[in-house]
Amino acid sequence: MKKATWLSALVLLFLNVSCSKNNGSAPAQTTTTATYKSPVVASTFAKGADISWITQMEASNYKFYDKTGKQQDLFALMKSIGMNSIRLRAWVNPTGGWCNTADLVAKAVRAKNAGMKILIDFHYSDTWADPGDQNKPAAWASLAFPDLVTALHDYTVHVMDTLQTNGITPDWVQIGNETSNGMLWDDGKASTNMANFAALVLSGYNAVKSVSSTTKVIVHLANGYDNTTYQWLFDGLKANGAKWDIIGMSLYPTTANYGTLDAQCLTNINAMVARYSTPVMIVEVGMEADQPQTTRDFLTDIITKVNGVANGQGLGVFYWEPEAYNWLSYGLGAFDTTGKPTAALDAFAN
Repeated sequence: MKKATWLSALVLLFLNVSCSKNNGSAPAQTTTTATYKSPVVASTFAKGADISWITQMEASNYKFYDKTGKQQDLFALMKSIGMNSIRLRAWVNPTGGWCNTADLVAKAVRAKNAGMKILIDFHYSDTWADPGDQNKPAAWASLAFPDLVTALHDYTVHVMDTLQTNGITPDWVQIGNETSNGMLWDDGKASTNMANFAALVLSGYNAVKSVSSTTKVIVHLANGYDNTTYQWLFDGLKANGAKWDIIGMSLYPTTANYGTLDAQCLTNINAMVARYSTPVMIVEVGMEADQPQTTRDFLTDIITKVNGVANGQGLGVFYWEPEAYNWLSYGLGAFDTTGKPTAALDAFAN
């Protein structure tokens, strides 16, 4: 996900007064919810969310409520909404400690206790990694490339072992986050050295499998509608001996273009399945928090499309940080300004 500050500038045209709102700034919701039917999906389909900000938000005294206004633990609330999976990011040595190994394990334990499947998202950085930022952890910055490959392997094993010691075996693990042009730049930049990037992916894959042979490994790119980038990147990985189990995608449309991008994303999913015999998972989605009905329509559409991929090769959809309300000016969450889930998340209902 792009981590730059998001400013929600759209103003709602329709206001529906609700007794559950204690101020006038919460996103309005229309009365269509009574007739809405959430998509029916396979029992194995992952309906999830990345809620990695949760411990940091709780430390800032944020609280979360169900639609009736009852305070709930966020993990339990996600489960009650209809989600069955939680995604959590891992940073190597971040400033402030958020998303380091200890923080990751604490959240993973809570997810397990809530009865959720778990996806671990290794950024292999001390901070955000995305298509424009793939910076090495400070501790790895001066390593020669063979040592960098070893460092990635050993760190991955350490985190996996620490999770297992705490009773956690992740269902899925990402080797890198939005690695549309590789990771651990400049050594692992795909456009300049695809072989190096493939070696890093293979190192991470082998590390995960050495601890848990059942955990599925994901390689994740941005812009799930962009078939050109996906084919270039995965052709390069395959030609250079990398391994993966699942192709992960991000998809961040707007209210104006989600229909077009959803259709293009489905075309790309089918192309990836056919070309690489690999299932696909949408590991990040998001849309404007102040347009909950339209966001729900987008989620309904993309969940239905992914679930409908032939032979069960569409594995799931994860919302990125839906709980982020009044937080760092992030405008693509799915909670209102009073800490309650909006109608957008009805798309995940059972």
